[in-house]
Amino acid sequence: MNKNLMTTVRELHTFLILWVTQSFSALGSAMTNFALVIWSYQQHGSALTTSLLAICSYAPYVLLSIFAGTLTDRWNKKVTMLISDSFAALCTIFVFILMATGSLQVWHLYLINALNGLMNTIQQPASDVAISLLVPQQHYQKVSGMRSLSNSLVTVLTPVLAAALLSFTSIQVVILFDLITFVTAFLALLCFIRIPESTKQNTTGNETVLQAAKSGLRYLRDNRGILDLILFLAIINFTASIFNAALPAMMLSRTGGGELALGMVNTATGLATMFGSVLVTMLPAPKSRVRVIFNSLLFAMSTENFILAFGRSIPVWCLGAVLGWVFIPVMGANMDVLFRTKIPVEMQGRVYSARNTLQFFTIPLGYLCGGLLVDRVFEPFMAAQPLNSLLVVLFGAGKGSGAALLFLVIGIFGALSCLPFRADKHIWRLEQ
Repeated sequence: MNKNLMTTVRELHTFLILWVTQSFSALGSAMTNFALVIWSYQQHGSALTTSLLAICSYAPYVLLSIFAGTLTDRWNKKVTMLISDSFAALCTIFVFILMATGSLQVWHLYLINALNGLMNTIQQPASDVAISLLVPQQHYQKVSGMRSLSNSLVTVLTPVLAAALLSFTSIQVVILFDLITFVTAFLALLCFIRIPESTKQNTTGNETVLQAAKSGLRYLRDNRGILDLILFLAIINFTASIFNAALPAMMLSRTGGGELALGMVNTATGLATMFGSVLVTMLPAPKSRVRVIFNSLLFAMSTENFILAFGRSIPVWCLGAVLGWVFIPVMGANMDVLFRTKIPVEMQGRVYSARNTLQFFTIPLGYLCGGLLVDRVFEPFMAAQPLNSLLVVLFGAGKGSGAALLFLVIGIFGALSCLPFRADKHIWRLEQ
């Protein structure tokens, strides 16, 4: 066993350096985002205000990702990642200066998030392709589980560390920590990581950006199983984005809630995904990856939303978070393996870029709908209910009860949306 472990470490040593340092940087970025979400909600008390932060991040990413594939396949992956990360750090420095001088406004964050989203259009597919180039195919599931594990650790540590720093210092200290993590990851990537180029022929040399976008879409058109799976995940992302928009509004407003409740639920989510990540890293390949993907998402949609809708305390909300997220890393790892093994590596930049547009365009729509539904529909609706009504008995009274009702609606929608795709013959053919 020790010999196998040493062999695995030797085969993955470059990836391990990249993984650890990039995860450290992701922790710093997540802590800054967490602190800024709380800051913006405290400034305006609106779910739509905080939702717009995510909308501004995703909108340029979704709109332009489809055209970035030819750049990702053509450009040096390492240089692309270094430039993108440096630009994000400059944006963070700008926020720090505005915060230190007392000049920060919410619209500044909207603009900065939009610029970061623009850079992510080339950084994300470059990073995805880099993993394929660094990792032997037999380790794809293990590596996907490890990446999910690091994301889980970030989710667990973010509210704890950010809340501690905010309590004892200030938001400026959180941002400084973010910059320290960036420098660490940047130097590691610059000095210790060599990302090889694909050994297969790259066909992007004579392609224009528009032609590359068409080639990515054409590949998906000719591979209906991958396309239908992406469209299924687009619907799931829409539901999850409404959830993400409503969660801070309910946690920060509900009786028995507040910053502690939001932090505890985020921590429970991270612990659940951490357990799922360890599980998928250790498990052998399943007989049916497609079945695992559908069952994991159906279980998630059928549990957390309903528990959050009817729950009234932190322990119950945390239980919902655990049930909703424990199998998400298992789903993500199996989906990642399907994509990496079915899509040729020399096409992955273009196909991933097309995927990013199709799979993630529903995220800003979901955040927008979630913010509007909480502020303009469900909260006013619940505020107008008499105290003896059935809805008040089920979901409570006061601010946050409308968001709880919304969780019931998206729970039903999310569970039902899994069923048609579960019968999709094109997706099942990916098993062959």
